[in-house]
Amino acid sequence: MSIWQKLSKPIMALAPMEDVTDTVFRQVLCSIGKPDLFFTEFTNVDGLFSPGYEQVVARLKFSSVEKPIIAQVWGVNPENYRKVGKLVSEMGFDGIDINMGCPIKKIIKTGGCSALIKNPTLAKEIYLAAKEGSCGLPVSIKTRIGFRGIETEEWIGYILGLKPDALTVHGRTVLEQSKVPCHWEEIAKAVRLRDSISPSTVILGNGDVKSVKQGIEYCGTFGVDGVMIGRGIFENPWLFGDKVEVLHSQEEKLALLMMHVTLFDNTRGEDTNFNVLKKFFKMYINGFSGAAQLRDEMMKLRSAQETLDYITRI
Repeated sequence: MSIWQKLSKPIMALAPMEDVTDTVFRQVLCSIGKPDLFFTEFTNVDGLFSPGYEQVVARLKFSSVEKPIIAQVWGVNPENYRKVGKLVSEMGFDGIDINMGCPIKKIIKTGGCSALIKNPTLAKEIYLAAKEGSCGLPVSIKTRIGFRGIETEEWIGYILGLKPDALTVHGRTVLEQSKVPCHWEEIAKAVRLRDSISPSTVILGNGDVKSVKQGIEYCGTFGVDGVMIGRGIFENPWLFGDKVEVLHSQEEKLALLMMHVTLFDNTRGEDTNFNVLKKFFKMYINGFSGAAQLRDEMMKLRSAQETLDYITRI
């Protein structure tokens, strides 16, 4: 039985986000409120099987407390998708997720991710190659409802015809990025397509979900098996742990930031630019008097140790 069948529904998953959902942040969440399912940052399968792969494979690092966890991958070479299953299986992942939805222009230019919406033949080759080499792991897909315009019936119907173990539907087109409200009625349409084309496929909805409570409501309203929450985590890192809405104190937020900085330094400090960590400052330093000024001051800090010393003096 795959992880998709083992998980109780509704499934509350954390969306993979570049330079955000690394092993450090995932471990922080495990200490305060863990989602039902984690995904890695999207990792290039072509880079995994090229010179310099050591830097690429580091993106797949995880600890046992983060399980269940799925490796999200992208790329354009079906042969590398065929090979990646053995690698992630040996690393202990619970599944493989293929990114067919990232809207970043430089990624689209490679022909990968959301560019596959315009190249369904390659999308099919990639999925079938990943499935063939999966070593028994479930293979899922994350995508959008179209490229320039909404193509839910055509594109999502096509993907469901491949019978993926799970499908995450972001309810916007590629050109819309995140600039318009999510079209949840199109996600509901994807569920109806699933019911007729591939009833065993688990469907997650993605877009504009800010809390577990809202996620559960949307599962009931739109018929999805779960939701994937992304940007909402920036507004409340306790999102998956708080059973009711809680206002967390300045002391709690600063203590959590110190934990994050310490974990970052111990896990990634030597090989990662410290500025990567600064995008998290707004997540923790908000909602109390003087927060904006404090953030401005902390943006000048240059190392983990400087940051820890500074917080200690507050």
